[in-house]
Amino acid sequence: MATAKREIRTAMPSVDLVIEVLDARIPFSSENPLVAGLRGNKPCIQVLNKSDLADPAVTAEWLAHLARASDLRAFSHTVKQSGLREQVMTFARGLLPTTRNRPLVAMILGIPNVGKSTLINKLAGRTITKTANKPAVTQHQQRVQAGSDLVLLDTPGFLWPRLEPEACGYRLAVTGAIADRVVDYGDIALFAARFLSRRYGPAVAAFYGMATVPEDPTELVEAIGRRRGFLGKGGVVDLQRAAERLIHDLRDGKFGPISLETPADCGIAPPADPTT
Repeated sequence: MATAKREIRTAMPSVDLVIEVLDARIPFSSENPLVAGLRGNKPCIQVLNKSDLADPAVTAEWLAHLARASDLRAFSHTVKQSGLREQVMTFARGLLPTTRNRPLVAMILGIPNVGKSTLINKLAGRTITKTANKPAVTQHQQRVQAGSDLVLLDTPGFLWPRLEPEACGYRLAVTGAIADRVVDYGDIALFAARFLSRRYGPAVAAFYGMATVPEDPTELVEAIGRRRGFLGKGGVVDLQRAAERLIHDLRDGKFGPISLETPADCGIAPPADPTT
């Protein structure tokens, strides 16, 4: 993290624009609070990536909230969508002075496993950087020529020292931003099960073939284990395997589009009604 911050701070004076990639399922939790301080007064475009995995109604709420900022533009995106480069350049022209005799230099920032490398490949129109569905794939800053009018600076994804509030840390772990080797699947599965039973119970029940979803998170994880046949001696459910199955099913979008936080969940007031 210290190396990434130092590289970003050193390169920032030569940057025209920051493109911060967020996870559309957790826009608040995946927004690195250190970025604002690092970019200073540089304008910013936020891309709510993986929007095909997020609840579209909730994503619309987030975009309405982000639209309030004057030095920031935001839009949702999925890897299957076209027009990414055009969208970025349109927003960039609206944020930057019109007189320019050189290519636009944009720095790509974002937490681990949010899809930065995939976006860079799409912006460049060719495979430049490695991609994988796991954190910490990009290890060093890279400079990418993405056509005659755009230069991209790719940076390693990094998290901040203290993941607060606690729910943010859980959401990051559930979505895979935190390396699995340091995650307690049993712990984060209980967090996910509690949330899913409240917000997306019918979708979870339909996927696992349940009549209803238990409200108690431990009972839900156990029920998933029974449905999937994760049984040991005496018919005891292997809760570890069941917990891992729940998390991977959620990450893979098996329950349909799921958002793990709304603006209201994060203490953000809705936009004022202009008619009142």
